[in-house]
Amino acid sequence: MLVGQLGNAAFLRAPLCPDGHLPHEGGDHSLPRLDPSPTHAIFAAMPDTATAPLIVIDLQTGMFDGRFEPPIHDADAIAERTRALIDWARNSGRKVAFVRHDGPEGDPLAPGASGWPVWPLLGQAADEPTFGKRVGNAFSNPELAEWVAWQGARNVVLIGAQTDFCVAATVKGAFAEGLGVTVVSDAHSTLDSDKEKAPDIIARHNEAFAAQGVRMTTTAELVG
Repeated sequence: MLVGQLGNAAFLRAPLCPDGHLPHEGGDHSLPRLDPSPTHAIFAAMPDTATAPLIVIDLQTGMFDGRFEPPIHDADAIAERTRALIDWARNSGRKVAFVRHDGPEGDPLAPGASGWPVWPLLGQAADEPTFGKRVGNAFSNPELAEWVAWQGARNVVLIGAQTDFCVAATVKGAFAEGLGVTVVSDAHSTLDSDKEKAPDIIARHNEAFAAQGVRMTTTAELVG
């Protein structure tokens, strides 16, 4: 298990997880170097994760069905690992929440579009809430932070898509809420970009997360 320091993570835009910029707009999409704060060092050194809920980010139908965009990298395996992690969370007494991106009109993830619902094959239970968002950071919806706080949790476990946008943005948002963060390194995914293949994007972000303060683990380490 890798343990490092992640105080902030920037995010890259990607087709299925828009950040409000159009694809032709410019900008620096690299992850910045960020100095860890003492608070984040405490979370890394003394993780209190027994009650940390599992937050499933943007694993919606449009990420899997290939109808309008290619499926995320390793989509079938991501779905299988997600189901295993949901079972692990339920069996260990943790809560599970789903985050659903609400895209603009005409987007594959727009409310009511075929790609908008949480992917049914993940098996979301009726009592597991869904929190909508319109930007990358899931904590932009204050109800998510309230839900985490209601459980008395000081940490969250993050999985989902897309690695280089909504997952990275939610890591940043969780730290801003004063939460410790665990990312399951083989349970988040993305699409190829023009310059980089998805596996390389995922590996690069895992290294950046670990180096800057996220507690890293794998599906196998959690589920046994």
